[in-house]
Amino acid sequence: MKIKQRVYSEASFAALQAQGLPPLLARLLAARAVTAEDWLRQEMPHLLKPEALTGAAEMARLLADAIAQQKRILIVGDYDADGATATSVAMRGLRMMGAVVDFLVPNRFEYGYGLTPEIVALAAQQQPEVILTVDNGIASMDGVAAAKALGLQVLITDHHLPAEQTPAADCIVNPNQRGCGFPSKHLAGVGVMFYVLIALRAELKQRGHLLDETVHLGSLLDLVALGTVADLVKLDANNRILVRQGLKRIRQGQASPGILAILKLAGRDASQVNAQDLGFYVGPRLNAAGRLDDMTIGIRCLLADTPQEAMQYAQKLHVLNAERKQIEAEMQWDAMADLTQDFRDDQYTISVFQPDWHQGVIGILASRIKEQYHRPVIAFADAGDGLIKGSGRSIAGLHLRDALDLVTKLQPDLIIKFGGHAMAAGLSIRADDFARFQQTFEQVVQSLIDAETLQEVLETDGALAAQEMTMHTAEAIAQQVWGQGFPQPVFYDNFQVLQQKVLGEKHLKLRLQKHHQQFDAIYFQHAEFLPEQVEIAYAMQVNEFNGARNLQLQVVHAVV
Repeated sequence: MKIKQRVYSEASFAALQAQGLPPLLARLLAARAVTAEDWLRQEMPHLLKPEALTGAAEMARLLADAIAQQKRILIVGDYDADGATATSVAMRGLRMMGAVVDFLVPNRFEYGYGLTPEIVALAAQQQPEVILTVDNGIASMDGVAAAKALGLQVLITDHHLPAEQTPAADCIVNPNQRGCGFPSKHLAGVGVMFYVLIALRAELKQRGHLLDETVHLGSLLDLVALGTVADLVKLDANNRILVRQGLKRIRQGQASPGILAILKLAGRDASQVNAQDLGFYVGPRLNAAGRLDDMTIGIRCLLADTPQEAMQYAQKLHVLNAERKQIEAEMQWDAMADLTQDFRDDQYTISVFQPDWHQGVIGILASRIKEQYHRPVIAFADAGDGLIKGSGRSIAGLHLRDALDLVTKLQPDLIIKFGGHAMAAGLSIRADDFARFQQTFEQVVQSLIDAETLQEVLETDGALAAQEMTMHTAEAIAQQVWGQGFPQPVFYDNFQVLQQKVLGEKHLKLRLQKHHQQFDAIYFQHAEFLPEQVEIAYAMQVNEFNGARNLQLQVVHAVV
């Protein structure tokens, strides 16, 4: 691993300090290209306007017509955390504005992803007049055609990258569709739906149909924040506004009962919640429903109106997440055992498959292998009927969806269907074609990146002064929004190891010393003892245990 220190603009650093920021926070933000103007534009009035989002105004008109005519609207969502929050935002927002609305989320094991003809047939049993997709639909050519053949109006909200051809829907809102000039291309599916609701509210007010000023879409921001963080979209300035405002609502106790119930079961204090809590504690529990069972459980939790109802669903999610962890651990053991024997240092990709793997957990497995080997990884599981389904995770420098697109150009009959983002994608192939896919994917990736890209680079924010290594600093850092594309601060320095012991056979608990100061530290997924003197890359954390809050260093990497 290569250690690299972030650089920052001295001008931005000085301008941020002039706004009253402490020197350390000003340095951290300047190193992430934040300007003083960005810092002053963090409130909702500075959110990008929906007028620039292609199709938003037209969809608002169509939805306003549907509400006026009391047409039955059916939301078709996705089975991940983004899809669940987007469905919940759509349900709550449309109900606020008088819509007759219900939802349907595909079971991944029966129907797969997106608005397929099979899902349209299932949806038709509820006799909708309008189908509204959230977090899916941009690739649903056949599904949209099937819905149109039944006389249904089809509205698509999505954020995934489109193919050369898009469905013949009545309206599409997607910041990544061709010709859309929306400045932020990183909205999650829940963010796109939130923007459509903003446009709809404006349309209804203009028509004079929205007289009730209590329609407050800000009440949905906790859900928007959760979906945005959990989907690992880039936290650009616009997304950071959404997440920041959502976190503010949660900390003030104004979140949905579902989010509060999940936080409580995860042992997190809602009044101190940060983006990492949403990503590491709430998102995985919500995702567990879609991975192992039915995301309807998660959506019902987020839609619950009372703490009692929310807790019932949250407890189910908690149990499913524990089951998911066990399945993941067993799959990871299998995969690592094979890779220990078969992996070669000169290979650019890793594709793994075992027929008994759980297809709801292969995405997490791919992430774990990627973290270990720093290679693009695709993990496959049996999908029945001679097919296997893959979930992929990429590394910086390789656009995974584009790589799969190139695979299809080289071998047009190899991939049955695929889709996704730069860093994550999904696909289906025939089980008999696994070896051919391995070879072709390796060939494509070797043509797109060089060996240097395979060397993991850890960017740090340098060393901390002794007076900066305090609870106050850790709390100030925790209050900011960090995440994908806006990484949490990682510092780098030399420490003396005073004590160390292994916890649970896989984590290292440490007592470290620097400049006569001593610190508790934890090194997750590392059970080998460190030398007495060691250079460590670490994040500063507030550790909460038995009601007490203490400073803890989380070791990210140790140079031994």
